[in-house]
Amino acid sequence: MLITRTGRRRGGDRGSVLILMPACLLIVLVLASIAVDMTLVHLRQRQAMDVAASAANDAVTAGVDVGALRAGQFRVEPSAARRVVARTVAASQIGRHVVGSPRVVVDGERVEVSLTLEADYLFTAVMPGTPDSTTVTATASATAISP
Repeated sequence: MLITRTGRRRGGDRGSVLILMPACLLIVLVLASIAVDMTLVHLRQRQAMDVAASAANDAVTAGVDVGALRAGQFRVEPSAARRVVARTVAASQIGRHVVGSPRVVVDGERVEVSLTLEADYLFTAVMPGTPDSTTVTATASATAISP
């Protein structure tokens, strides 16, 4: 760009920024799509955590060993806890996204539930060379406390 003595511009720079606008717009769209996809992954992580906590809480209360309870002891029956966790996960909104079966560990009065979910990407999946989804894992535990 040349500036004359009178302070006026001379040259052919008019509109040169206009050429950069499509590239800038494309970059902003790509970054926005990545942000949306990462938000969806974080949402799946939170949903997995909520369902795992709910399933652990249900298992520790509904999976009680009735025979031990009649004898004055509180203990969670592992098979009953697994059934309760399976029902709770299947009844949730994310049941169809669970990879494999939930991992349930019963230790006396404590139940630990681990879930692995598949989180689908919305925009990133259409980009070449990127995966269609990722997996997220959440673990929660619940402990029964005797009154």
